[in-house]
Amino acid sequence: MSLTDLRLGGTWSLGQRAKNDALYWLAMAALAGCRVLPRRALAGATRALARVAKVIARRDRRRAVSNVQRVLAIDERAAILLVDECFLAMGDMLADSVAALASRPAELTMSAESRAILDAAIAEGRGVVLPSAHLGPWERVAATLVGAGAPLVTLVRESYDPRFDRVLSLVRERAGVRTIPRGSPHAAMHIVRALRRGLVLGAPMDLKSRVPSVRVPFLGVPADTAVGPARIALRANVPVVVATLEQLPNGTRAVTTTRLDTSNLDRHDPSAARVLTARINDELSRRILTAPSLWPWMHPRWD
Repeated sequence: MSLTDLRLGGTWSLGQRAKNDALYWLAMAALAGCRVLPRRALAGATRALARVAKVIARRDRRRAVSNVQRVLAIDERAAILLVDECFLAMGDMLADSVAALASRPAELTMSAESRAILDAAIAEGRGVVLPSAHLGPWERVAATLVGAGAPLVTLVRESYDPRFDRVLSLVRERAGVRTIPRGSPHAAMHIVRALRRGLVLGAPMDLKSRVPSVRVPFLGVPADTAVGPARIALRANVPVVVATLEQLPNGTRAVTTTRLDTSNLDRHDPSAARVLTARINDELSRRILTAPSLWPWMHPRWD
């Protein structure tokens, strides 16, 4: 256990506290300044910040290029161009998040078919496990699901600094999204209660995390992947509906849903969770590949 990681019960050293305090207040000052900007100016400012980050964060940029080449099997120049687009997309998403501090995140397009898939799963009354990914503006995806009638409560990853969690909670509350911190000692109890109440349990599971995992393909490359959502779905015998942003064949982007077939899985078989996790990864991977510039390739997914 890291003695300085608050998420693991540690404490900051005096030096860490001074550094983290400085980062927090700098971030708060930047947010305060950005919140008063018109939407177009805000987007321009966050894109400029993304361009600076692309230059400064050399290690992350190299990792992103390497990840893109590993998955897409393209040459270095093409990978660099995609990563450049990815950084700009991160800037656009930051603008969305800052704007959401002042008002509810704008909803995205969602087809009647995707709404029907989600409605049918909810109507069974047993709750729904909804795996998702950090593909595009997640806060707007969540707001869209809530706007479509989903009683959404989502698992969230705690920040290294709890003060940032309070800022993110404000954004999610404006969207009508309830949360369950994964590291909470009562997380399991809250998850069970949510499903018994027929709620939709959102589970972003595309990033590497410090939770029980199994090694299954993700974007075609073996990766440790959270197995919790699959185990929960099988033990509670609830529907599994994947929902993310997706780029459709006509070039438009919309929130779409896909219900995964679990009828041929024995929920009492320990190996079934691994099979279901692989199916979830396959669906998430398909969606990411429809809009690759919107996924954070700089994340150490396969490290």
